[in-house]
Amino acid sequence: MTETLDRQKRQRAEQLPLALTHDAATGRDDLLVAPQLSAAVAMIDAWPAWRAPVVILTGPAGCGKSHLAHIWQDKAGATPIHPLAGAAAATAAAAGPVLFEDADRAGFDENALFHVINSVRENGHTFLMTARLWPMSWPVTLPDLRSRLKAATVIEIGEPDEDLLGQVIIKLFADRQLHIDDRIVAYIVARMERSMEAAQGVVEQLDRLALARGTRITRALAAEVLQSFAGEAGGD
Repeated sequence: MTETLDRQKRQRAEQLPLALTHDAATGRDDLLVAPQLSAAVAMIDAWPAWRAPVVILTGPAGCGKSHLAHIWQDKAGATPIHPLAGAAAATAAAAGPVLFEDADRAGFDENALFHVINSVRENGHTFLMTARLWPMSWPVTLPDLRSRLKAATVIEIGEPDEDLLGQVIIKLFADRQLHIDDRIVAYIVARMERSMEAAQGVVEQLDRLALARGTRITRALAAEVLQSFAGEAGGD
């Protein structure tokens, strides 16, 4: 019975939509729709029948928004843009769907982004942006741009729960052709930061340390890695 459950968990993990490391699957058919992703996935699947021409996916690092953006880019034939002064972003938006990733981190020229949104609306195209923060928290001073962003459809992808994090960790190890005991996975999940980014970091460090020492991944090794992450967080 235990072996059957272990096999089922590994099979579910192999379907997770996380293009994090080691050639993980990134296609739409590989997508396991966790509750945190369901609204965003439904929006991507609904294209081109979007009620608003501008959609913004928000969420923490590693939550899956970039993966979904790439699925949409392939589906829509969208052109990646970066709205900066002097760039041809508005011209690209007049020609077809456009994608702007990490908007709140990459930075943009407010007038350029305003013209991109206007071009999308005027030409009947669609525009997808990704960001960590909601657009109303971006440091935008141009009133017309704030109005355009307020009218956009915003979908937030939440932090993963413990079950999803456990599946993610199993998948990340599977991408490295490694099997990890479920008890160690549960130990890690109960003590780590609740984020995809943290899961990736813990797995990478465990893999690296086990390889350097020529040992298997144990609970003691996991405790050492988790302690090192806790120390880094405390030093920030």
